[in-house]
Amino acid sequence: MPHIGTYDARKVVATVGGVFITGYADGSFVKASKDNDNFEATSSAQGDAVVSVNGDQMGTIEITLNQTSPSISYLDNLANTRAMVPVWVNSNNEIKEVAGGTKAMITKPSDKEFGKAASNRVYTLKVFDYTVK
Repeated sequence: MPHIGTYDARKVVATVGGVFITGYADGSFVKASKDNDNFEATSSAQGDAVVSVNGDQMGTIEITLNQTSPSISYLDNLANTRAMVPVWVNSNNEIKEVAGGTKAMITKPSDKEFGKAASNRVYTLKVFDYTVK
């Protein structure tokens, strides 16, 4: 019998500075990634391999909110004050996933766009001790 997995976006939560972020945009609303590979591999002309371990632990988390999100003023304030805070993304779905770190900063307040319909606000958080659990 085939495995049928389930996913529920309501089981994904992001916390920034211990505060639960709410008011996500439609579509992909949180993206987490390590900035660099864990290692680089090269080989010589004769096939000898060399693995260089990369000690860089930085990562990036991008949070996309709807223009009406109550979290916008909080995140803009963190960006403006250059506060260093923990950030965690937790997926409590069938496959549990956690990404983030204890030391992160928001690169800048979100860009503002106004039009006939509500637009999105995107926040980029640089995580200095990024980990995936």
